[in-house]
Amino acid sequence: MQQQREQLLNISQQLSSLGLNRGTSGNVSVRVSNNELAGFLITPSGMAVNQMSTDDMVWMDFFGNSTGNRQPSSEWRFHLDILQQKPEVNAVIHTHSMFATTLSTFRHDIPAFHYMIALAGGDNIRCAPYALFGSQQLSDYAVLALQDRKACLLANHGMIAVGESLDKALTITQEVETLCEQYLRALQIGQPHILSTQEMREVQEKFKGYGAWASNQ
Repeated sequence: MQQQREQLLNISQQLSSLGLNRGTSGNVSVRVSNNELAGFLITPSGMAVNQMSTDDMVWMDFFGNSTGNRQPSSEWRFHLDILQQKPEVNAVIHTHSMFATTLSTFRHDIPAFHYMIALAGGDNIRCAPYALFGSQQLSDYAVLALQDRKACLLANHGMIAVGESLDKALTITQEVETLCEQYLRALQIGQPHILSTQEMREVQEKFKGYGAWASNQ
């Protein structure tokens, strides 16, 4: 479990250095499973990354019980539900990044204005309805928005990205933030042309064997 603690701290530091999270915003989790434990590690509540150590990471089981020196992130519910309901996912990243958060205030899905939208698993990036942070309702909305997807927006809140590993979840987080910036800039000019369902299917098919975007991500 020490290795996962170190990975969790490293990814949290990267999110901060990349400007994807600031101060105490955002949270990260990684699945931890062996013969004795079934659960996940999650970043602590209300703690700046530059103050965190590996000992501050909190272990939780899938019943919501926690063990550690700190309290788990207030958003532990959607981390738990996503990891429990999506066995192919081993890491969850939540950010309050600038462009994803800005677009989330419009409460609209991001359409296929660019073929890289397919990285999130479909022909759009859904925006989950608004609910109070840390609530079960927010978790339920997030799980629904992530159905057959690897990322979603949370209305008036931020973004969630998931992956087979922390590194892959980070890659998706970065790409979604870039897409959000591009879409926001395009909207300042007008309404961009949207790729068709068939065009996006062709992209998704090509991604299945295309390097870093392979379908097992």
